[in-house]
Amino acid sequence: MIQREATKRLKELAQTFPVVTIEGPRQSGKTTLGKAVFPHFAYVNLEDRVARELAERDERAFMEEYQPPVIIDEIQRVPSLLSAIQLEVDRRGKNGLYILTGSHQPQLKAGISQTLAGRTALVTLLPLSIRELEHAGLRQQRDEYIFRGFMPAIYDRNQNPNDAYESYYRTYVERDVRQLVNLTHQREFELFVRLLAGRIGQVVNLSGMSDEIGISANTLKEWLNVLEAGFVVFRLQPYYNNFGKRFVKSPKIYFTDVGLAAHLLEITSVEQIFRDPLAGGLFENMVVVEALKAQLNSGKRPSLYYMRGKSGMEIDLIVEHGRELNAIEIKSAQTPDIGFFRNILHFAKTTVPVKSISAIYSGSAFTGFEGGKFVNFAQTADLIDSYSQI
Repeated sequence: MIQREATKRLKELAQTFPVVTIEGPRQSGKTTLGKAVFPHFAYVNLEDRVARELAERDERAFMEEYQPPVIIDEIQRVPSLLSAIQLEVDRRGKNGLYILTGSHQPQLKAGISQTLAGRTALVTLLPLSIRELEHAGLRQQRDEYIFRGFMPAIYDRNQNPNDAYESYYRTYVERDVRQLVNLTHQREFELFVRLLAGRIGQVVNLSGMSDEIGISANTLKEWLNVLEAGFVVFRLQPYYNNFGKRFVKSPKIYFTDVGLAAHLLEITSVEQIFRDPLAGGLFENMVVVEALKAQLNSGKRPSLYYMRGKSGMEIDLIVEHGRELNAIEIKSAQTPDIGFFRNILHFAKTTVPVKSISAIYSGSAFTGFEGGKFVNFAQTADLIDSYSQI
């Protein structure tokens, strides 16, 4: 098993909360992490039909059968169990009783807010990070990371990325989506997901996509919410304060695992990445998600944004720390260019103060023009961490 950076955070929270809930996409390693950190805990998976039926039919018998400390996998399958867990937690008055895992945000967050408020801490576990892979001795080239993606099974079980992501997608459509929405247009849904992969890093125009797909914009909005709820995609919000009227106020779309995006674009080999016209978007997707993982793994609330003026001038990534803004340009190029900082310097001089400026690219790291840092993409997490140390 590859050591996960969330391990320390998970251990700390279990010492101070009776329940810790690990959320995240399917196959991101939630169960493996829980079992590795708490090997002495009992374990039950609610995907197992017998266990699920017992929980649904007789909560008291289920709680008697699986007494704490226990890991309950896929808790969203039986959300009514949260009330029983609350009663057991209050009766015992101890920390470190339950580790819950789940893949769907709406059910989990609604249940937690209603029944486990103040009793559970939340850990969001995304697929592997570059830093986790490199610490495990699995250093790769830029295009290998994009093609292979970051699902643990690809590395732990040596799965072929084409097979792994096809299986992942089919499982998601055939099971998870149907649990969240009445999916009667499966072909159109698949087209929608593939079109999203072709619009990585863009503000998505659902009205325009509606004309392409032949499905109403309201339905596409519902599908997008479902994809986000299942951690397939996430939205990077625009940064604005009192200057808000000057900026685009629509989020950009990224995939939680760039390997899935590459698969949806029908990229079947590492060699195709460099030649693909969307290579820059895939690289940007990988970097933005690495920044997100760095914040989540350290227990920080995500504070990532982008900035774009109505003229189209854009800063790819804004990392807010306190009231300070750290600006990042993302370029797939291997050769440094002071032009990478042009947009950042324009915004810094005319619109918002910027604490630091950086360019994440494919070349070597060094400090260059006007103090701007050139950072290799593999050090994205280190750069994000450094902002809390400034």
